[in-house]
Amino acid sequence: MNATEAAEVSRDPRTGARTEGPAVTSVDEVARLAARAARDAERIADCPPAVRADWLEAIATALEHDTEELAALADAETALGVDRLRGEVGRAAAQARFYGRVAAEGSWLDIRIDRFDGVDLRRINRPLGPVAVFGASNFPFAFGVVGHDTSSALAAGCPVLVKGHPAHPRLSARLGATVTAALRAAGAPEGTFALVHGFEAGLALVDAPEVTAVAFTGSQAGGMALVERAARRPVPVPVFAEMGTVNPAVLTPAAAADDEVLRTAASGFVASFTLGQGQFCTKPGLLLAPRGSGAADAVAGALTGTEPGWLLTEGIASAYRKGLADLEAAGARLVASVAAHPEGFAAAPTLLTAPAEALVPGSRLLEECFGPVALVVEYDDAEQLRALLARLQPSLAAAVASAGETDPDLPWLVPLLSRKAGRVVVDGWPTGVVTTWAQQHGGPWPATSRPEATSVGAAALDRFTRPVAFQNVPQPALPDALRDDNPWRLPRRIDGVRETDGGGA
Repeated sequence: MNATEAAEVSRDPRTGARTEGPAVTSVDEVARLAARAARDAERIADCPPAVRADWLEAIATALEHDTEELAALADAETALGVDRLRGEVGRAAAQARFYGRVAAEGSWLDIRIDRFDGVDLRRINRPLGPVAVFGASNFPFAFGVVGHDTSSALAAGCPVLVKGHPAHPRLSARLGATVTAALRAAGAPEGTFALVHGFEAGLALVDAPEVTAVAFTGSQAGGMALVERAARRPVPVPVFAEMGTVNPAVLTPAAAADDEVLRTAASGFVASFTLGQGQFCTKPGLLLAPRGSGAADAVAGALTGTEPGWLLTEGIASAYRKGLADLEAAGARLVASVAAHPEGFAAAPTLLTAPAEALVPGSRLLEECFGPVALVVEYDDAEQLRALLARLQPSLAAAVASAGETDPDLPWLVPLLSRKAGRVVVDGWPTGVVTTWAQQHGGPWPATSRPEATSVGAAALDRFTRPVAFQNVPQPALPDALRDDNPWRLPRRIDGVRETDGGGA
């Protein structure tokens, strides 16, 4: 390790000013932390889910207690605004509590007991073991050190080893201390949680033989690098990488024909693609509108009042500027832009348009440009719209701006979009992702590396478990949740019949 790599560097996006961050974690220390997590993994897995819910409650309470300090520190490293960040701390706390409730409810364990012809067969989802988490730059709380991946993995009974994000290293360190103290006070085993810093430390986490799965939120390049590295291990492990793509939105002909609906859709589209300076994985990056509808002009008018801001890192800002140039080189034309701030990692919110024939496989127009930019493309008729949608990469989300429930294009558009996206939104925008039992935040590759998985919602726990069947195993040797007396009082399916009262077998 070079001397210049002894500590991470914290940057202020508004000015570019540098502040020394936490020390980089050595590879030897990563090995020690991974071994500690593996040592305590069985104890954590065998802990009643209700107890793990208590651990997550302790984390949520600690976050809320430190809200003002955490929001101010995050703003100094992200320029996302104290008000938004204060709300995001609350969101992270609510997420932790939600995953605790999911754990305690128990249906994610999918317990099944069948007894027939002298055979006693019992099946349950068991925690994988230590999980490595790589959080996101754009949501320092909701998808960061103690975001969805960490909370859902803890709820599933897995120790967590988090790689702090270089975009906000001082905040990562502070959150790591908060989580460690809260878990210790709640009585969780020492190996339940650990935080590491530095690029090499992150690679060492993926390589650690004790690690059983990796969760990642970020760029496609970063996610696929982890997928490939994990596949080269002596024992490969799954990487649940949420990477994002161009999330399309469709304005139907009936919606475009109504001036009020068109204005509302244009305002909503602008609010969505510029939210957080366009640094959302669910940002709608492409609006497909009927030819002659005036949609591009309507969106340009709505863009006029948008406040410019700053991107998270110097690298993201540089990539954004290059992305705009590449989009224009690929056939896009500037429609409107808002002047950027003169200092720091500033971005100019921008609207582009392009001809439909420019959207061909391999075109830069079909790739995500991370930041506050969107593209409007006009289509002639339903046949051309179908052809354009067929050319798009699969995505996390897709949206339709319609004329209401009687819109004649909804019955074919929604099923078509559902084959290419993890979530379809009608008369709304995809940037809001709620943490609920029914949420799906994932999609076909390249939106995610595992299309069956979600990083948000109750099903997020499924990523960190695997099913195990126990045949003719004596009661004392069974996991607690499979025993006849059902000590954890969990819902189970017995001889094909679903029982939810927590009774015995």
